[in-house]
Amino acid sequence: MQPGVLSRFKNQHGTGNSGLKVAGLLSTFLGDMQRSQRDMRWGYSCTLIECKGMTVLIECSVSLLLSSWETSKSFPIYGVWTQEAIASPGVKQGAKERAHHTSSAATMTFSGHHRWLIACTALLAVFVVGANGVDIYLEWNVAIDTTINPTILQQPVITINGMFPGPLVNASTNDFIHVNVFNNLDEPLLLTWNGIQQRLNSWQDGVSGTNCPIQPGKNWTYVFQTKDQIGTFFYFPSINFQKAAGGFGPIRVNNRIVINVPFPKPEAEFDLLIGDWSYTSYKEARSLIQSNNTPGHLNLPDFVLMNGKGPYGYPGIVNYESFTVSQWKTYRFRISNVGNELSYNFRIQNHQMVVVETEGSYTQQITLDSLDVHVGQSYSVLVTANQKEADYYIVATPKMLSTTDNSSLVGKGVLHYANSNTPVSGPLPSGPDPFDRAFSVDQAKSIRWNMTAGAARPNPQGTFNVSNVTLSQTFILHASMANISGLPRYVVNNVSYLTLDTPLKLADQFANGSDVYQLDQFPVQSVKDAAEYGVFVSTGNHKGWIELVFKNDLDVMDAWHLDGFGFYVVGFGDGDWQPELRSTYNLLDPVVRSTTQVYPGGWTAVYAFLDNPGMWNLRSQNLKNWYLGQELYVRVYDPDPNPAKERPPPENILLCGKFETSAPASSPSGPPAAPVPPAAPVPANAPFGQTPWFHILLFISIVVIL
Repeated sequence: MQPGVLSRFKNQHGTGNSGLKVAGLLSTFLGDMQRSQRDMRWGYSCTLIECKGMTVLIECSVSLLLSSWETSKSFPIYGVWTQEAIASPGVKQGAKERAHHTSSAATMTFSGHHRWLIACTALLAVFVVGANGVDIYLEWNVAIDTTINPTILQQPVITINGMFPGPLVNASTNDFIHVNVFNNLDEPLLLTWNGIQQRLNSWQDGVSGTNCPIQPGKNWTYVFQTKDQIGTFFYFPSINFQKAAGGFGPIRVNNRIVINVPFPKPEAEFDLLIGDWSYTSYKEARSLIQSNNTPGHLNLPDFVLMNGKGPYGYPGIVNYESFTVSQWKTYRFRISNVGNELSYNFRIQNHQMVVVETEGSYTQQITLDSLDVHVGQSYSVLVTANQKEADYYIVATPKMLSTTDNSSLVGKGVLHYANSNTPVSGPLPSGPDPFDRAFSVDQAKSIRWNMTAGAARPNPQGTFNVSNVTLSQTFILHASMANISGLPRYVVNNVSYLTLDTPLKLADQFANGSDVYQLDQFPVQSVKDAAEYGVFVSTGNHKGWIELVFKNDLDVMDAWHLDGFGFYVVGFGDGDWQPELRSTYNLLDPVVRSTTQVYPGGWTAVYAFLDNPGMWNLRSQNLKNWYLGQELYVRVYDPDPNPAKERPPPENILLCGKFETSAPASSPSGPPAAPVPPAAPVPANAPFGQTPWFHILLFISIVVIL
């Protein structure tokens, strides 16, 4: 807030019971002022700080989103209005000046207590119904490009709007993202949004169990909300092994401006997507792993890329990743492992990093020389450019694999100081022994939740914790390899998931799942005697606490991910898991995330609160494992037909499988049918700021105030 305005307000009214006592920030009142220009959106927001006595204190801001810049800027303005303050020329003039600069301020006068009460109530009502974010419209053309050549060989790369990696999705808490995806590939396509929880809306999750794929030459629009989330995430193709060819990109979900971020604003933010890459085309690779009798994980990738670029200094590599910084400034690096099988250790020569966030959770801030990032995981770290002006190596070395500095499996980029004339030099910064498991586990245990920081909401994220919960379910899931019909497959409790032509969610909606899958057919606490294919769908108790124990019976690192939720990573261990090992859990401040590593021969335990109805994918993040069957679905069902409890199918729903020609009426014993659409052409998931009754309330409040 501008100090002059606030100080005049305090001086005028004092700090006693009749004066200014800020009750606390409320959430954003947002009226979306969407314009026809596709690459520019702007809106305004007002936060009601206090309605007390004859005083109304409001804080407003104007937000401008320029998607072509892939950034958003906020321009705060402030207004303080009381009966007495209106009589103060200084305050009134200040409000007028701010209105002149933003065209979004007003001056209020009240003729009595009743009018004040009506105005305050109207403002609060408008605030309540307008607490959703802006709409962001994106149009993506997904295609194959054979000219990008991230390595030294020509190969097909999946691009989005000609970009590899794909464009940034830059949103804030509660924004609505509309992504119109045009599939220019020669085969079906789905995109999934790794870590975005799709609250009450698994229809937008973009995996084979929830969505029919977008056919070649067709388009489909995803519409989802970043509901109650902040953090660092990414998206990628979820079917047909396409992630091995690209199609991935970064997602930022920024805090709303009324929520304090638990660290100073950095000078800039950088997205850094790191992952392993193979020479073999994705179509050839998927054909080989489907039919090859050699276990898939023995075929190592060929390169580690940084933002789609090969290692700095490697023979034949022309383009490498570089970030320009100014001395003594601090930068936020949003790092994601978008690879297919390799975990890596990340570090920057002569620079330490402060871990501040992972997959939507602010962490306790710890300073590290290097950071392990496993497949599917994302982190935010702060790096201060506190060295002499020169260039420095940025390095990612694989875990559990011996490499040399000149290996193509060592990702290398450059941290470039703006005034540097000194190229990178010397050996790469040393990291931990890639086989030092104790180091990695200890670091994983040190990544803990910041219990006092606000995140998507003003209250501390640690308000909702696991210190004293009652478990309603325990799943013990063994991941291993098995031979089925002469072919190696990845299995969970000896079941290799069989992907169907009919999405499970579609079958739930229109046939109560009948003739598509059988609920709870396979064990979740034991291993079947013989390996088999199956449609593995298990019940998750709605609004119950579930304990998931991931047991890795493989000799390589694994990583598990749960769509729809963040889970609390409470424990790691070696060997077999036993109930008495719960005594070793961290129930005080376990970090909440959506992907966790599982060490070879070990186990990892997580807790999740199943308050999000839907059909949710639980999978290995290692692409070969996932593609060859290491996944299942958790069906969280709420029988309440209220669409506020779970979204109905979208109006543009795609049909396929047994419902390809037409969809029958929704099953009366299954999830609720979609409600009859209202006469007014308002989308069911439209932000409150776009609904007619919102504008009625807004009009009434303005009339009353003026």
